[in-house]
Amino acid sequence: MDLNTAVLLLAFGLGSVRSQRGDFTMPDWFQNKLDLILKLEERMKNVDTCCKNLEHLEIRLNATLSEMTRQKDDMDKLKEENEELKKKVGQVSPQVAFSVSLADSGELYKGPCADKTLVFKRVFSNIGNGYNPNTGMFTAPVGGAYFFTFNTFGYNSHTAGAILIKNNDIQISTYEGVSADGADSSTNSVLLTLAPGDTLHLQLWDNGQVFDNGNAHTTFTGFLLHPTTK
Repeated sequence: MDLNTAVLLLAFGLGSVRSQRGDFTMPDWFQNKLDLILKLEERMKNVDTCCKNLEHLEIRLNATLSEMTRQKDDMDKLKEENEELKKKVGQVSPQVAFSVSLADSGELYKGPCADKTLVFKRVFSNIGNGYNPNTGMFTAPVGGAYFFTFNTFGYNSHTAGAILIKNNDIQISTYEGVSADGADSSTNSVLLTLAPGDTLHLQLWDNGQVFDNGNAHTTFTGFLLHPTTK
């Protein structure tokens, strides 16, 4: 009911009352009713405003809930991808690396000798435990592409150098023959594809000799570049 309708109804009511009781004071009664109607109309407007505000709030809450649900789904997806990545990294990227020198302490002349295998006693790093400091052998824990490098140092009285042996096959070598200079040093490197269990070691040339001390002149290093993919 709007205000105009309410006023007309009040006027009609006043006419009826006046016809029945001529001594009734109409202005006070009319004003009281009119004030009541105005208050009711104002309250109805407030109720309508509150309802609209609640509708808008519900829309915003629903939008916020949808956004939070989307973000949760994204987080769950990222978490799953991260777990999968960790599994893949753990499966296809094992860590294998070693770096050693011949002499653990003091000065060491190796050779000439019958057992020509060089056993590197000073271990700088042996990640994955592929190198055995008791035998001088590196055994590949996993298949893949490996990089190896070694340096040999010796004096001019003997052939100075070493041969890298994979299983029983010669791969690469360093070599310095007997010469007039005081000392010789040489380095070589190679990239090899190894299967799990393949072994590598360094051995002297026949009648060869190398030298090492705390300065690490004669060294052997290798590491896994990437494993073999299935």
